[in-house]
Amino acid sequence: MSCLKPFKLSVLDLAPVPAQSSVQAAFSNSLALAKFAESAGFHRYWLAEHHNMTGIASAATSVLIGYLAANTTHLRLGSGGVMLPNHSPLVIAEQFGTLATLYPGRIDLGIGRAPGSDQRTMMALRRHLSGSHEESFPQDIEQLIRWFDAPAGSHFDVQPVPGVGLQIPVWLLGSSLYSAQLAAQLGLPFAFASHFAPDMLADALTLYREKFRPSSRLAEPYVIIGVNVIAAESKARARFLFTSQQQQFINLRRGMPGPLPEPVETMDPLWSPAEKYGVERALGMSLVGDQQSVAQGMAALQQQYQADEIIVNGQIFDPDSRIYSFSLAMAAAQSLMQ
Repeated sequence: MSCLKPFKLSVLDLAPVPAQSSVQAAFSNSLALAKFAESAGFHRYWLAEHHNMTGIASAATSVLIGYLAANTTHLRLGSGGVMLPNHSPLVIAEQFGTLATLYPGRIDLGIGRAPGSDQRTMMALRRHLSGSHEESFPQDIEQLIRWFDAPAGSHFDVQPVPGVGLQIPVWLLGSSLYSAQLAAQLGLPFAFASHFAPDMLADALTLYREKFRPSSRLAEPYVIIGVNVIAAESKARARFLFTSQQQQFINLRRGMPGPLPEPVETMDPLWSPAEKYGVERALGMSLVGDQQSVAQGMAALQQQYQADEIIVNGQIFDPDSRIYSFSLAMAAAQSLMQ
């Protein structure tokens, strides 16, 4: 195990809202997980922007980051990610400039290009914006970096206050070759959303590493891969807990997103063969089992992809079981580094 490339372990939180629970409880659960992550030594804690999904409470991503930052002491917090086409770069620069000023050295800005929602919700989000914002995505990122990296005393006709000169770390997130190539071109760290879209992971990482251009922000490629970890005291218990995430994914694909379902003993009556195939493929980057099997899975992934960091998602119905799963994930990672 000692021959593995060392990697950091981080948390990706979608602030899940379990069935028969509430958004307020989801926020409390996220805070409990963030406090645990800080004490357990997780490297960073990211929240993801999704909209019009009653089972995910992290839509106002920067607000929730601020809540967690105010109630922790040193945990690194950020977005995994903010969907930049939904916003003007100025607004995001102001929001994260404010966070970075309040909590210096603790804030990351991870940026994605997808809407994080359905088409109707996307139009509601962007009703005051004009033009094709996917097309302006590279320019919008470059504008953010110009503000963040400007030397003291720099003047812009329009500028974020605060934001100018704050050197806020910017990450590019994606699940495609486009994102990998853009991250390489801009010399930015790259996080791949393999926890729900693993198919292009290998090709994207190869492209990113081969095409990477060093920048003032980053001298060499830096890769995060997303992995679902559902860990428990036994493999059977972990498989049981995993059914919540499987059900949630089926509901999303059926166009019926809702609260995170309770786990079930078997998925057989709940999905068709085609749905089973689709969900198992989309969630193929999932480690489900006890600590030992999760460690073995992490080792295999790390040998194949040589990530600098693994960021762990876990949509688990019971909040205590969720924290326990993350504790086993950290124990598994630590066992590989010994």
